[in-house]
Amino acid sequence: MLSLQIVAAALTAPTQALAQDWSAQLRARSEHRGANLQGPLAGPQGSTQGLDAELRGQWRGLNAALALRQEQGGEAEEKRSSSSATLNELYANADLGAWQLSAGRKLLSWDVGYAFRPNDMVAQEERRTLLSSQVRGRPLLAAEHFDADTAWSLVWVNPLKQEGRRGDEQALAGRVYQRLGSLDLHGFARWGQHSGPSLGAALAWVATDSQELHASLRLARRDHALLLNQPDASSLLQRQSPWREGLRGSHAQALLGLSWTGENRLSLLAEAWWDGNALSPQDWRDWQRRTQQLRALPPGAAVPPQALAANLAWQAQAFGSGSSLQRSNVFLRLSWSEDGWSPALDCLYHPADGGRIWTASLTWQGDRLRADAGLRHYGGPAGAVLAQLPQRRQGYAALSWAF
Repeated sequence: MLSLQIVAAALTAPTQALAQDWSAQLRARSEHRGANLQGPLAGPQGSTQGLDAELRGQWRGLNAALALRQEQGGEAEEKRSSSSATLNELYANADLGAWQLSAGRKLLSWDVGYAFRPNDMVAQEERRTLLSSQVRGRPLLAAEHFDADTAWSLVWVNPLKQEGRRGDEQALAGRVYQRLGSLDLHGFARWGQHSGPSLGAALAWVATDSQELHASLRLARRDHALLLNQPDASSLLQRQSPWREGLRGSHAQALLGLSWTGENRLSLLAEAWWDGNALSPQDWRDWQRRTQQLRALPPGAAVPPQALAANLAWQAQAFGSGSSLQRSNVFLRLSWSEDGWSPALDCLYHPADGGRIWTASLTWQGDRLRADAGLRHYGGPAGAVLAQLPQRRQGYAALSWAF
């Protein structure tokens, strides 16, 4: 990890000299994964230690964000080390009064939800990560206009891409914003090279000093998704993965949420959403039946162990199908803040099968130092999707220094 500190220090010096405005953050972290020994697809357990650095600088109209990462660890029986450098943002910005023009790789996040954002049409970043990560922007050309109560944006995403899926496809996206007193209204539109058109709307209303309501809706003609091919009925063991990248037909995504903050700095967030681009309950029932059939096969001459292991590994691909594993979701988060300390407890619940993800976290924020720790547990009834995940629990601890 010393090598990353040296690289960060070497990069910081010229950044400080050349940039009009610059900042940096170093973070040491440790993460642990506990295998789900009761599930059908028990995954590896082990710990990972890492050191992350993020350098941000601005010089005239140029903006850059560089992320460095060094990591060591892995499975209990196999340790490995890796290093990487990623340019998260590099774009030119022209400030023309009410107009803002941008070109390059830039992070542009939209929508009003916390746990799920159906109208995040440009960044499409993953939500509810266990430990906040440095998000990489998209290549884009953007024109934005702002005044006291309105704003609109027109973005050409991935202008040089000819092929791509999800956020990597070439697309045109637009957003309109209007403030009406305590009510914020948003309108969204996107046309993807392969996914086609989609329209969205969102609102956020500050009802009282302590209560806020928000909602989002998106209607899509089609969208990138992980689809299940019809397996070969003549054999349970397949020669290739039954999953493929494809386009799901017309569907809707919707979110409804509220937040309450008391005078004692206790806060409650509640959100419920429907993700029509996630696998259906029937998809999961078929997945469960196939997984049980594979596990019932006795390894031997008639069932090669390598073929059985490959088919079980392909079953795990379903967990990477999208931001939501189930179509219906309920999320609750309770948090408190006092003198730099911020404990929180949240739960993601799947009404379809009773699956649950519990996450407890604790943060302390000083002037430059920040400490984070937390634990996430996946569970529910034996037949719940979340109870089938390869890992049962994840824990982390991190110490960050900003300068």
